[in-house]
Amino acid sequence: MRRTSSTILKRRSPQRDKATLQHRRAAKAAAAVAAGALALSLSACGGDDKDSGGSPGNSEETASNVNLPKLDGTSLEIAAVWTGAEQANFKKVLAEFEKRTGAKVTFVPAQDPIINFIGSKVAGGQPPDIAMLPQPGAIKQAVDRGWAKPLGAEAQKELGENYSQGWQDIGKVGGKQYGVYYKAANKSLIWYNNQVFENAGASEPETWPDLLKTAQTVYDSGVTPFSAGGSEGWTLTDWFENVYLSQAGPEKYDQLAKHEIKWTDRSVKDALSTLAQVWGKPDYIAKGALQTDFPTSVTQAFTGGDQPKAAMVAAGDFAQVNIPKSMKIGTDAKVFPFPAVGDNGPVVSGGDAAVILKDSKGAQALATWLASPDAAQIQAKLGGYLSPNKSVPNSAYPNAVQRRIAKALIDAGDDFRFDMSDQAPQAFGGTPGKGEWKTLQDFLKNPKDIAGTQAKLEAEAAAAYGG
Repeated sequence: MRRTSSTILKRRSPQRDKATLQHRRAAKAAAAVAAGALALSLSACGGDDKDSGGSPGNSEETASNVNLPKLDGTSLEIAAVWTGAEQANFKKVLAEFEKRTGAKVTFVPAQDPIINFIGSKVAGGQPPDIAMLPQPGAIKQAVDRGWAKPLGAEAQKELGENYSQGWQDIGKVGGKQYGVYYKAANKSLIWYNNQVFENAGASEPETWPDLLKTAQTVYDSGVTPFSAGGSEGWTLTDWFENVYLSQAGPEKYDQLAKHEIKWTDRSVKDALSTLAQVWGKPDYIAKGALQTDFPTSVTQAFTGGDQPKAAMVAAGDFAQVNIPKSMKIGTDAKVFPFPAVGDNGPVVSGGDAAVILKDSKGAQALATWLASPDAAQIQAKLGGYLSPNKSVPNSAYPNAVQRRIAKALIDAGDDFRFDMSDQAPQAFGGTPGKGEWKTLQDFLKNPKDIAGTQAKLEAEAAAAYGG
C-alpha cells in the first residue's frame, strides 16, 4: 500500500511557482525551526498519556460542526488503496456520514498505482464517485484527463476554515480546487523497540553519525538494527528523501523534485553514499528485506520479546496501526525524528486527497464531510492517522506520542515539503516495479553501485518527465 500516510514535513506547495532566493533562505530557516520543534516534542514523549490533553472525550465523537444534506436513497463509491486497520478505521468515518445523511457509501479497494486503477474504471464507464489520491501528480493527471471535478462551494468553505493555505494549494490544479487532503503523514520518524535499546544501552540519536553508533550498539547486543519493507519501493524513497533533504538542503530538494537538476548530480551521489552506510552494512538490515512488505517490517521490530528481528524501522506516524496492541506506544514502542544528516533534520510530509470523479450532490457532500473536523476526529481517535485539518483538537489523538506529532504538523503551518516521489510523474515516482521504486530496490540489493544507480534514476526520470 502506498503510504503518504506524511509526516516528513516538506515546505512549500509543489503547485507554487519557484520562490525567490530570499524566500528560499527564509524557508530553510523555518525548516530548521520546524524540525527542531518536532525533535523537542518527540524527545519528550514517554509512556504517560495524561500530559497532552488527556483522553478523547465522548462529546467530540458526536460533535456536529458541518452542514450536510439529506441523501436518502443515494449510493456512493469511494476508492482507496488502504487495507487492514487503515481501511477498517476509514469505514467508521464513512459510517458516520451514512448516519448523518442517509446515503449508502461503499468502499472500493484499489491497487497501486491508483491512477491506473481509476483509469480502468473510467474506461469501463464505472468510476467511483470519489478516489483518494496519494500524489499531487496523480491529481493533475486526473484533471488533465478530464476525470476530476472541481470542489463545490461547501467543500471549499470547509477547506478555507480548517486548512492552512499550503494544504489547500497542493490540492489545486490550474488555480482550481480539486483535492481535499483528508490524511497527512509524518515520514521523518524512526520507531524503535525500547526494551532492545535498554538492553543494549543504546540512546536516541540526533545526527546521522549518532544513528550509525546506535545501530552498531544494537548490533553488538545481538539484535539486527533495522527492518525495511523493501518489497514496497516507496519505503525506500522515504529513506532517500529524508537523507537528501537534510544533506542537500531545501533548494536542491525542490530542484530534484521538478527534475531541474539531474539524478547524476553530485548531491544525489552524496545521498546514496550516505544511505549505503546503512544499506551496505552486512547484517544491519533484517534478512529478506526485498520480500518484506511494510506492515511486516513494522511488526518485525515489535514481536519476539527482547529478541525481535529488528530494533528499528524508519516509518511514518501511520506505522502505529501495525504495532501490536501488546506494545504500548510511548513506553514499549518509541519514536525519534529522522536524524540530521546535514545542518538540519528533515521534515517531509505526504497525504491522501479526496478527488471527485462523478459530480453529484452526494459526492460533493462526501468531500465536504472529509474536509470537516468531525470526520477527521473519528479516525484520529483510532490511532495510526494524522490530519492536516487544524480544527481537529489535539486531544482527539489517542496517545501522547500521536498528539505531539499532530501538534508539530499543525504548528508547521505552510512550512512543509511534500514527498518527492509523490510529486514526480507516476511512471517514475509511484509505480511498483518501475522507476525510482525499482531502482532503489536494486540499490538496496547492491549499494556499491552508486554511479549505475544514478544513471538508471536519470534515464527513468528523463523519460517520465519528458526530457
